[in-house]
Amino acid sequence: MFSPKALARIHTIDKKINFIQAIVHENGSIHQALEDEQNSRASVLMHLTSIAEQFDKLMHNGELGILAYFDKEDIKGSYDLRTYIAHDYEGVDLYIVEDVVTERLPIMKERIKTILSL
Repeated sequence: MFSPKALARIHTIDKKINFIQAIVHENGSIHQALEDEQNSRASVLMHLTSIAEQFDKLMHNGELGILAYFDKEDIKGSYDLRTYIAHDYEGVDLYIVEDVVTERLPIMKERIKTILSL
């Protein structure tokens, strides 16, 4: 149904979400993880950047069928956050990051489960 390359990108997104969730778990909360500027915050931001890049590659490769499983706002929001991280790392609004991690990533994770079960 989906190309092997598209599915590999979905697996990468899933892996990055798992990494973020593990970081949050290890720190006790997303707030605590983001307070750790040296390690955890940098890791969370890099994994979010990687997720956005995978969505961008899916979009540019015309994988609209697989992207249809995700909210357009999540795809656009992830790319906007990636751009913000890349151009104003120190100015990233951590409340937005916290919201993405706690509210949006679990939804994305469910969508990934659906895709992988097809």
